[in-house]
Amino acid sequence: SIATKMAALSLSTSALGLAHGVAPPRGSPSISMMAKATGKDTLIALAEEQQIPMGFWDPLKLADKDFWSEGNDATVGWLRHAEIKHGRVAMAAFVGYIVQSNGICWPWALTGGPNGVMHSDILAAGGPADQWDALPTASKLQILLFVGGLELWSENSYVLGLSGEKHYMRGG
Repeated sequence: SIATKMAALSLSTSALGLAHGVAPPRGSPSISMMAKATGKDTLIALAEEQQIPMGFWDPLKLADKDFWSEGNDATVGWLRHAEIKHGRVAMAAFVGYIVQSNGICWPWALTGGPNGVMHSDILAAGGPADQWDALPTASKLQILLFVGGLELWSENSYVLGLSGEKHYMRGG
């Protein structure tokens, strides 16, 4: 959303000392309100309040769908959460790709033992796709299991309840 992007820009530019920051336009909805918005009517209202040139745009009519018979609000919550999560993963992947492409790696061993694999050995394989292929299978499994564990933890309603949150498909 525009307010979220402006807030991020404000934080990044002020942290670098480049500017005094950028404030969201007056009357724009708060970031917390946008994060908790559910239902198509709320999305349309947000689009109007933010004065987006094209207005509310949903060419696939996903805001009208009812995934898993959970109701429209749950579907919109799921779609919003998926968009935010995938955007964050894409940004992290891009940074990782740039780091790997520029030959930056950890100075220690990736695996232990007498024939341990160094991070520099993986780096020498070539580009990021070749580096993934050069990783030992155990390392690939460890990455996938760790990310899967984070996903399960973030979806756990009990854990969310302990932190005062609700699941995104239940109004959180």
